[in-house]
Amino acid sequence: MTHAILSPAMPKPAHVPDALVYDFDLHADPGLLADPHARLLDIARNAPPVFWSPRNGGGWVIASHAANYAASRDTETFSSEFVPQAQMKAMLASLPAGAPHIPQPIPITLDPPEHTKYRQPLQKVFSPKTISNLRSSIAELAGELIDAVKPNGGCEFMSTVAEPLPVQVFLKMLGLPLERAGEYRAILKEHMSAMDNDREGAMRRLQRIAAAMRDTVLARKENPQDDILSMLWQLEIDGQPTTLADMENYGVLLFIAGLDTVMNGMGLAMRGLAGDPAMQAKLRAEPRLIPEASEEMLRRYTFTVPMRIVHKEVELAGARMLPGDWAKLLLPAADLDSSEFPVPEDYDLNRENNVHIAFGVGPHRCLGSHLARVELQVLYEEMLARLPEFRLDPAHPPVFHGGHVIGIERMNLIWDI
Repeated sequence: MTHAILSPAMPKPAHVPDALVYDFDLHADPGLLADPHARLLDIARNAPPVFWSPRNGGGWVIASHAANYAASRDTETFSSEFVPQAQMKAMLASLPAGAPHIPQPIPITLDPPEHTKYRQPLQKVFSPKTISNLRSSIAELAGELIDAVKPNGGCEFMSTVAEPLPVQVFLKMLGLPLERAGEYRAILKEHMSAMDNDREGAMRRLQRIAAAMRDTVLARKENPQDDILSMLWQLEIDGQPTTLADMENYGVLLFIAGLDTVMNGMGLAMRGLAGDPAMQAKLRAEPRLIPEASEEMLRRYTFTVPMRIVHKEVELAGARMLPGDWAKLLLPAADLDSSEFPVPEDYDLNRENNVHIAFGVGPHRCLGSHLARVELQVLYEEMLARLPEFRLDPAHPPVFHGGHVIGIERMNLIWDI
């Protein structure tokens, strides 16, 4: 288990009633770090559907499925523009000549209609058809990684399979050099572990990400190749050619999303399967069930927690929120809400109406969901086809982390050889 220091408790604002205060630290909650989804199930059962936590700078946590669904679709109230665009444009315009660009992970930091303008050009890159064409190469890489550890009778799964698989796939897609994967992951880990609401720190970290990519980004302008960076240089946004600033904005978004998120889903999925030998046997016998198994695992172990800022006064599930309040969309708890999913703790392949929101809902629904689905399904297929029954190593329990992408730091699997 990871031990972390709880963030300072902030005073309760006057508009928050005592009954809606619930102490939960997204980064350092002891229960979350001991067993994330056991703690999230506890929150789904016992916390208010929307509550105010004094931790992480103080803010609302939206826990129920219905409240998350409503907030995710209401971008006028629950905004992704943490710095209003007018203010951001004025700040960028005021920078002295030659000052480094401050990248924004566009389009997730925009609301419609601006969001739509910048998201639309990316749709083709992540379309089901485009991603389907990558399936065989993803399976080949997964097979190589698994075969490399198979003779050992065990592995630390995160570092040997869960991290290199999606990271290598995405670096190739994006056009970044594979040999710098370790450097990129170190920069990203620092960014993902930072505390909430630190705008100046976030800007510095985004600049560092952009700087790490800049040589390759500029090279693709002069020497295009078959990758996303080259394609982005060919785009027009509102009829205007892509600029270096546009490239850095897109680049930091894709860097963050592509090099971290999916590996956590893979770790959580394999932990679930490692503890369920009967399900392993069923899926080995009936591999056609793997797509459904993957969807149920996404629901059972949802792992992303997006942020929003309240732009206008609203009441949601009995909570009165005011402009300027911060809100976390606790999607992992929403997908464990018993009012939406009967017996949510069960991993049930026959679950009806499994409309999970692991990838979000509304305009900001995850652009890379098709890629994530293919990678997860391929991992199931290759792990079950190439390894005998695998299980958690009792001598080395998993180590978890919290944050806006909940997941596993280290997990040892073992199998008989």
